[in-house]
Amino acid sequence: MDRFAILALLNARPGKEDEVEEFLKSAQPLVAEETGTTSWYAIKIGPASFGIFDTFVDEEGRTAHVSGAVAKALFARAEELFATAPQIEMASILASKTPND
Repeated sequence: MDRFAILALLNARPGKEDEVEEFLKSAQPLVAEETGTTSWYAIKIGPASFGIFDTFVDEEGRTAHVSGAVAKALFARAEELFATAPQIEMASILASKTPND
């Protein structure tokens, strides 16, 4: 079972909502190459509110993701795309339900 997670909350700058949405969609192929990332979700919470939620079996997978291509691209474009700095939360998964459970 995955025990580690990251929750990133993102608030788009006014007028940049479509760009944020496209940026998040374009990150999927990069994450697909990460062997330590078990699941990854780019979500839209509201008109200008977005998020990323990913899970990992171990701390090594989470650390690799944090230093990977998506994280680098996210922070490289943060000032351009986001009204505030991305809020990144490291989380522990207490329980889950997956197709294999």
